[in-house]
Amino acid sequence: MSSKRERGGPVTDLSTQTTFGAHLRQSRQAADLSLRQLAARVGYDHSYLSQVERGQRPGSADLARLCDRELGTGDQLTGTFERRPPRTERQTADPSEPAWQGLVAADQTIAFDDFRSTPPAVLLPELVSELQLLQARGVDAVQVAELSILIAETLTGLGERRSARRWWWAAHASAVGDGEALVCAREAISGLAERRPLPPLLELADKAVAQQSPSAVPHAARALVLAELGRREETQQALQLLVGVGDETVVTAARPTDWMPYQLHSAEGRVCARLGYGVAGCVLLERARELCPEHWIGERARIDLALAESLAVAGEVPAGLATALRVLVELPDEWRDLWVDDAADRVLRVVPESERGAVELRRLLTTKGRSVGSGSSWR
Repeated sequence: MSSKRERGGPVTDLSTQTTFGAHLRQSRQAADLSLRQLAARVGYDHSYLSQVERGQRPGSADLARLCDRELGTGDQLTGTFERRPPRTERQTADPSEPAWQGLVAADQTIAFDDFRSTPPAVLLPELVSELQLLQARGVDAVQVAELSILIAETLTGLGERRSARRWWWAAHASAVGDGEALVCAREAISGLAERRPLPPLLELADKAVAQQSPSAVPHAARALVLAELGRREETQQALQLLVGVGDETVVTAARPTDWMPYQLHSAEGRVCARLGYGVAGCVLLERARELCPEHWIGERARIDLALAESLAVAGEVPAGLATALRVLVELPDEWRDLWVDDAADRVLRVVPESERGAVELRRLLTTKGRSVGSGSSWR
């Protein structure tokens, strides 16, 4: 009996005459996979893939690459995606639509991709400019809050903590409904990297969870803060809730202020490491790394450093230090920010000071003038 791929004709012919969505659908059907099956393999939500196939979403280079790998189509889907009309042409179809729409409401996934693939110092003025445009147009408060979160997190990464606080305040002031839960949760997570006192961060995380948002981010924030406080039993309970909510939550690339699957796995892995479950943390962080696009340099650096921490906790100290050193040596300067340095510092906190490689890691971190690895309490 001939296979579906044979009955459907050569896929190579399709790549030159169909859209990316149509090519993806035909390739999936030829491989005898349902939307849900393919979505599970590539780490995207099935409803998002359905929208891509119907032409309602543009897809992304990362999605095309992953689908090529899972469907055995070589680089055909990637080629089809790369031959799509230039972004400027797609945007000019509706000149009244503001440029931030694809970033905040994510009607265009490619804009979300730009957000993750742009160094923070370059991204910041663009975000502020888009917010000014947004406010001038009188757009609703939800979108103002979402963009304010992105600005606050970017400022945090750049070390501008006082300015970041003002933007967190703006996000709180603009948030409505369950949006306040997301603001509280993201601020709590940001506060960990800033080394803010932990009790107020736990209050933020508790407030986020109490609002029963459908997002898993509030549970991630609470688990991470409890782990930092050293409240082991409560952290274990919070981790169980995070895993349960994460499994039930529909996570797509639709909102930059919500989380994608790789971010949930990363948060779970970090909590496991801080509970002393190094092996489990490594498994979760390896999965996060698989799902995180390769060109999202800053995100992957943070995952790799969290993996280095888990390796050290699991007893693989030399491997953990080697991973952390590789990240800091290879990472371009424009991606070295507070988030990265905090993740690297956490590696130092779980290895003996006398360990070979620890001195070099400390030297690399202090080249930016920060004092790290002191193990000081935040409580």
